[in-house]
Amino acid sequence: MKICAQQFEISLFDTAEHQALFELIDQNRERLAVFFAGTVAKTGSLEDTREYCHLIAQRIEEKSYFPYVIRNANNGEMIGFVDIKNIDWAIPKAEIGYFIDSRYEGRGITSQAVAWVVDEVVALHKFKKIYCRISPQNESSIAIAIKNEFELEGTLRREYKTLHNDIVDLHYFGKLFD
Repeated sequence: MKICAQQFEISLFDTAEHQALFELIDQNRERLAVFFAGTVAKTGSLEDTREYCHLIAQRIEEKSYFPYVIRNANNGEMIGFVDIKNIDWAIPKAEIGYFIDSRYEGRGITSQAVAWVVDEVVALHKFKKIYCRISPQNESSIAIAIKNEFELEGTLRREYKTLHNDIVDLHYFGKLFD
């Protein structure tokens, strides 16, 4: 566990905390529906979220997915999520995704969480590349990637289908490690 800005903690997600995950997503469902479509679709109810957490537990055990949560250190509330997914062990590389509860946006918490998670997974798993795919319209997410020294590698056209069935372009940012 890591303390961020002395008010926030980051740790690997405990899949027994399906209710806290459901509440975080449910409170932010509309804004997450566009770019966390898979997670939003799989967490429509508390029961759906419980089942989804069983799948997450399997993926953690298989080392194909590493989800981290951001918590308010004062009250333990889950306020954000950073995940390492789409892992290609042959390279080795992985994609990072992230979001924070709308009440905590604009405080630098997500930037710090991303930095910590990237450092953690690169040290633990020796990734040579971490990348993220971000909508050109998602200026705050792009700012987080740039602040964490990810470089724009290009735009993938018609790359992602949102929960509303829109097919959108994504900027592809990457960060390399020795």
